[in-house]
Amino acid sequence: MAEQPHGQATFYQYRLLKKIPLSKHILALYLILPCAAVAAEMLILSWDSFLYFLLAFALVLWIHFVIGRSVLFIFGSAYQKKWRFSLKTPWLGYMPDQHISSRVFNKVQTHTTWISFCLFGVMAFWSPLSFMISLLFWHIWLLTPRYYALLRFSDQRKDGMLKFSDLDVSYYIQ
Repeated sequence: MAEQPHGQATFYQYRLLKKIPLSKHILALYLILPCAAVAAEMLILSWDSFLYFLLAFALVLWIHFVIGRSVLFIFGSAYQKKWRFSLKTPWLGYMPDQHISSRVFNKVQTHTTWISFCLFGVMAFWSPLSFMISLLFWHIWLLTPRYYALLRFSDQRKDGMLKFSDLDVSYYIQ
């Protein structure tokens, strides 16, 4: 195999199979849900639920980061370079910033989901009820768009690549 001259990039050819646009109305509803959830929690349980809600958000982001990074470490170091912490809605948290294999993304999300639920189950014995409700809310809220994308692409070939952007999610094959 011939070496490329220094400084030239490698180009990959991807063919778009499906693109899912993100509706502004659904995104607005998605962003209003935390406000409604914290208001309901404060009315039903107690006023200090707001502090637990903020703490739970930070903790869930950190737990998702640690689990996702650990799963990627097990798969190999090449995958870790493609993931970054994102502040783009609805892709908050540890997300791929390049094309990523749908299988790898699915495995990271599955492990993140179940390991987090197990951690929350252990924490339930020592944590206040409003904190546990907040943890579960943020966990489900953060993972819902990711599983929505995986569900919408479930009828596609399994060897595809996912690409997340602000306005859509795309599914490619190489």
